[in-house]
Amino acid sequence: MGSSNGQRLGITEPISLAGPTDDDLMRTRKLEKYLRDVNLYESQEEAVSREEVLGRLDQIVKIWVKKISRAKGLNDQLLQEANAKIFTFGSYRLGVHGPGADIDTLCVGPRHATREEDFFGELHQMLTEMPEVTELHPVPDAHVPVMKFKFSGVSIDLLYARLSLWVIPEDLDISQDSILQNADEQTVRSLNGCRVTDQILRLVPKIQNFRTTLRCMRFWAKRRGVYSNVAGFLGGINWALLVARICQLYPNAVPSMLVSRFFRVYTQWRWPNPVLLCAIEEGSLGLQVWDPRRNPKDKYHLMPIITPAYPCMNSSYNVSTSTLRIMMDEFQRGHEICEAMEKNEADVDWDTLFEPFTFFEAYKNYLRIDISAENADDLRNWKGWVESRLRQLTLKIERHTYNMLQCHPHPGDFSDKSKPLYCSYFMGLQRKQGVPVGEGEQFDIRLTVKEFKQAVSMYTLRKPGMQISVAHVTRRNLPNFVFPGGVRPSRPSKGTWDSRRALERKVSSHTKPGADDGRKRKQTDDNVDTHLRNAKCHATMPSSSGEFREGSPIVSTISSSSINLQFEHMDANELVGSNREKVENNLTDSIRDSRNSVEVSSHNGKVDGPMIGDPRNKGLSFNSSNSKDAEKLAIEKIMSGPYVADQAFPLELDQLEDDLELKNQAKDFAGSTQNNSLGSCSSSSALSPNGGLGELEVLKCHGFLNFSTLGSN
Repeated sequence: MGSSNGQRLGITEPISLAGPTDDDLMRTRKLEKYLRDVNLYESQEEAVSREEVLGRLDQIVKIWVKKISRAKGLNDQLLQEANAKIFTFGSYRLGVHGPGADIDTLCVGPRHATREEDFFGELHQMLTEMPEVTELHPVPDAHVPVMKFKFSGVSIDLLYARLSLWVIPEDLDISQDSILQNADEQTVRSLNGCRVTDQILRLVPKIQNFRTTLRCMRFWAKRRGVYSNVAGFLGGINWALLVARICQLYPNAVPSMLVSRFFRVYTQWRWPNPVLLCAIEEGSLGLQVWDPRRNPKDKYHLMPIITPAYPCMNSSYNVSTSTLRIMMDEFQRGHEICEAMEKNEADVDWDTLFEPFTFFEAYKNYLRIDISAENADDLRNWKGWVESRLRQLTLKIERHTYNMLQCHPHPGDFSDKSKPLYCSYFMGLQRKQGVPVGEGEQFDIRLTVKEFKQAVSMYTLRKPGMQISVAHVTRRNLPNFVFPGGVRPSRPSKGTWDSRRALERKVSSHTKPGADDGRKRKQTDDNVDTHLRNAKCHATMPSSSGEFREGSPIVSTISSSSINLQFEHMDANELVGSNREKVENNLTDSIRDSRNSVEVSSHNGKVDGPMIGDPRNKGLSFNSSNSKDAEKLAIEKIMSGPYVADQAFPLELDQLEDDLELKNQAKDFAGSTQNNSLGSCSSSSALSPNGGLGELEVLKCHGFLNFSTLGSN
């Protein structure tokens, strides 16, 4: 693995072959010490315990497969050779797991060991009878079927792959594409995690530098609130692929350099140009691979990060315009901090980079989604389903407001200790800045919430007591349980990098009347808009502000139990008013610009030029890391491969995703034919811009509505 033989890795030449300076080595030592100090490494005792658990699990599946082989009457030779094998993948296999992390495991079994009857039947029963196994939770109907449990206190996620082989050899190599021959879809999906993980380790030049950098970026993403695939950000595999590509582009760099280059490259990346570790292979088994020129769904992915194992797929299809904007903001912030560290600026160090994002100080308005159930098992199942639908709420808000109302979903959930079977989710809301506000314009999300409720209502295993409610809440009325220790801070955070930059922007706006809200904010906005326009993605990108400007307060009446809001009656056909024509004109301009810049032509359905990720796209190599212009040129060259020429409006994407994902996820969570409807949702909310100040103001209506019970049952 790696590049010990000096072979180039990746689809292009490296950007730089430069090694570290003394300063780079010093910063790397400080980074490694920081990661140890924040307890990102497991102890030797825990490492040994995990190895023992994996060995014991491997023994169990071997006993299991012989037991079912005997029960099925296999001949003596097959019975003697009957075997199953445990593989690991994910953070554990990559070597970046931390204390208490679960282990992603895969059981590979022979053709006569079925998933439904034998894996979720006989093996499940065997595990149930073992005292060291606790919290056993099978999920047979998930998109990737899994059994979750703890074995001697170690959390395990166990998948199953049923191969077409009668005998599973102990030296089985699952990286070979032939392993997928005659495999069902669930087996292909289950094998994908292991195959991708192993391929990543083969495609990075120096594995230890990759691991340290990835451990750092995972920690950074969690601290900054952008680590969550289900919320529309990026998950573990996505961050691993992004880091691996940087390692390929800077093969001799040490971790401190790789972190800096990570931000340098991805602040300049023109999404939706895909990130690829290797060429996309068509394969010989006929499985669909990611190709936006052939597959309509692939055209609409905003941030494609492609898996390197056949069949190559986009691992980041959950990213939306809002979450992409947020991540681009964070990349820009990381880039500025790393630049400051490299200049040895005072008061800027690794602590600065890892400062937690103060989500509940960043916005003045939030959506609060509360759910509850009657017991812990019901709550776990209900949470899983609702979390799988929350991204659709973000997409619908973007669609229904033409990206003028921006959503920032918090990647986690919050629990009120006084309500043990109850949890809450929050989304920050802000109006897109820099867009003139016409008199009487408003955001009406009644239809949005109704559609969200209809999506949630497709959960066929809903039981009595499973409740959900959606409420608009202002920052000053956030519940105390969302704050650390349940204590609301008396004043906003001060002395952080973010607070200092906010103060600088405020001073700048006072000294320069009419100026923009700040260099960083504008630069990131421009980058995101330019990237998507140049790459032919026609979604109007939001601006990057993290908060509303100070203005007049929300017109609402606060009581101890609910928020009573006033609403103006509004026809659904007038949701965006004069904004519709304005936005469509912008989209038309974007389409015209993108077609002028496209580098691939299409004739009679045939695409000219090499396949995306073709090794013929050599790129440029620069041996001097001091030339920022040369690096920028190299990054541009990397992104010069062909992309799809024609894309539809983002509205079509949202509808497509709604239909396909709703069907898939309803199937994933359905375990019976029981159909429990959540009922209709007649409640509504209207949010309106306040005279250009960026406030979301509630308009007057003919009566009062209790928003805290919006759509609840």
